[in-house]
This record gives sequence, structure tokens and C-alpha cells, in this order.
Amino acid sequence: MTVPNGVLLIDKPSGYTSFDVIAVLRGLLHEKRLGHTGTLDPMATGVLPVLIGKATGASDILPIDEKTYRAEFVLGKTTDTQDITGTVLSESDKPVLEAEILEKLPEFRGVISQLPPMYSAVSVGGKRLYELARQGVSVERTPREITIYNLTLEAYSEADRTGTLLVSCSKGTYIRTLINDLGDSLGVGGCMTALRRISAHGFKIDDCIPLEELRASENALEIATKRIIPTDKLFGCYPRLNLSEAQTRMYKNGVKLDAKRVRGAHEGEIFRIYGDCGFLGLCRVTDGEIRIVKNFW
Repeated sequence: MTVPNGVLLIDKPSGYTSFDVIAVLRGLLHEKRLGHTGTLDPMATGVLPVLIGKATGASDILPIDEKTYRAEFVLGKTTDTQDITGTVLSESDKPVLEAEILEKLPEFRGVISQLPPMYSAVSVGGKRLYELARQGVSVERTPREITIYNLTLEAYSEADRTGTLLVSCSKGTYIRTLINDLGDSLGVGGCMTALRRISAHGFKIDDCIPLEELRASENALEIATKRIIPTDKLFGCYPRLNLSEAQTRMYKNGVKLDAKRVRGAHEGEIFRIYGDCGFLGLCRVTDGEIRIVKNFW
């Protein structure tokens, strides 16, 4: 059985890196061309869209980058990894009221600046920060602009200073850094104790299959194949263009088609483009011509 191109939505278990998941799926699907749309920390669980075959070309051009997380935290403690798995750097027994947290949250909504943590996959000078951190090396990092679309305190216990945040954010956001910075703003520090991604790129946790469930199945390949989402669903926010058989042939040969001859084509827009053989990829109308953005055929 040949696995089709597309997206397989995996509920990643705790203890696995995103690359661990890819390695498991390579064995189950007998497919080498696999990728994912964004790394999850080993302790994190939840939505991990896995790109299969030609769909791997979509990783850097996804139009929807918003992700939503449910994050648990404890105040009064900081660690070198900014989560509960790290070495404790400081502790504070100062009480924190729920009202104090609610007063601080608006400062962390919208477009904010965030310094990537040392324990992260960001590259500096050709090396991953986590590799340097494990060697005890700390380097200067450049703050990055991110967007927090929504930040809500879902639960909080003043007795033990633990709680849960619901966070919707842009690509590149570190939730543990957000919690660390929130704790610092409260004067006590804080670290993340659990993280679950409940949506990513328009896909929700209810659409995912747990990796261990798939791994334990005797017919994992068949089950996975039935759950693969077509590649064009990644780009559902773009309008659709349809080509005739002759236009399809020219387009696939690299000919820049006259946009006036393709119904619905508008200058400057990106489109999902389809031929007589199905989804071809993404195109853009520029200077009256239909030009290839990315091929998926």
C-alpha cells in the first residue's frame, strides 16, 4: 500500500520529541519523506501535523500560523529550562493573588517581544541553543516579535500558586518563556509544569490520532492512510482556480498563463490551482500572468 501525499494529525505523547514521532511514523508508514509543521517540546502533548510525501514542501508557506495551548504553571520557582524538568535557579514564598495575575495579563497580549530561551532549537552561529545550554554555555540572543492573540487564566489556586493558562499565539512563541516572564513581572518567578497544544494551523486535537494508539495497531498503515488529509486542505483560505486540460498541460510545462483566460484570476492574489488531474499547487497572479508559487503535483 502506497501512502498518499497529505497531512496526518498526530496527538503527540509526552516524552517524545517531534523528531521521535517522525521516526516512529517512518517505520509504520514505510515512507521516508515526512516532516512536521512546528516542534513541540518533549514534555508537551497534543496536535502535531505530520506532512507526508510532496506535502513536506508546505512547511514554510502555511497561511495559518495560529496555535492554541493549555499550559499549567507554578509560581515562585524558576528553572534553567523554564519548565519543571529543569534545574531550579530560584524560589520565592511570596503569596500571589489571582487578582494580581489578572492585572498583569494584558501586558502579555498582542504584539510583544520575547527572548528565546537557551533551551530551544533556535540556531546561533550554526549551533542549536539547547546544545550550547547543555555545555553550560549561555550566548547573547536577539528578542523576537510574537503575537499573543488570546491569554486567559482558566484556573488558579492561591494556596499553592498553581494554575492553567489558555494561550493562542503566533508561530515562534515559547509558552514556557511566557510563563517565566509573567512570573518575573509578579516578582516571584514561574515555570511551566505541563503543556498541551489543542489546535494548530486550523486543526484541532479532536481530529488527531494518539501516536501510541496508531503504534499499537496491527494495521497501522491502513488506519493512517484513511486518516490522511489532502494537501490542499492546508491552503483552504485561498480561493480556487480551475484549469482546462490544455491549460493544465501548459502550466505543468512552466508556461505563464494569461490570467484573463482563467476564470476568477485576480491580480496580486494567491490561489489554489487545480487541473484535470487534481490539485497542482499554489500560484499568484502577477502582471497579468499566472505564476507558480509552489508545486505539489
